[in-house]
Amino acid sequence: MCQRFVMTSEHRPQKDWYSILESSPSDGLQDLKQKYQRLALMYHPDKQGPDVTVTEAEEHLHRFIEVDQAWKVLSNQETKRAYDLQLRASELNQSWPVDARVCLDDMTLDEDNEVYTYGCRCGGEFSIGREEAEEEEAIVCCDTCSLSIEVKRTT
Repeated sequence: MCQRFVMTSEHRPQKDWYSILESSPSDGLQDLKQKYQRLALMYHPDKQGPDVTVTEAEEHLHRFIEVDQAWKVLSNQETKRAYDLQLRASELNQSWPVDARVCLDDMTLDEDNEVYTYGCRCGGEFSIGREEAEEEEAIVCCDTCSLSIEVKRTT
């Protein structure tokens, strides 16, 4: 099943998982893993010394939980791709750079998954769920590249 992503405020990333892991989107899985392991050891509750205050211990626990969550998102190819798309979408400003305008009628409906798809020139796909397609218009990102389209519902 292809990845669905529609530009709405509810899809914006809540946290910057890359900065939590002190990494960047260009880091490979091995780099991410090394950074995760280093930070997990640094903040793990069992690795804290006896001179750590209660406040510091709480901060370290909170940081450890964030590092663990970041690793769970970025270590899985599907969740990382979805997160990267969300990150890309949040970087766009209100004057959305739209590469094409497409009518919903021009998209292919997959009845089983309730998803409309449209091929991108890069070979990837633009996908929008049937529910999201009910909006008058939506901005949809390609699942492979950085292009976006505006999908207009036919009236």
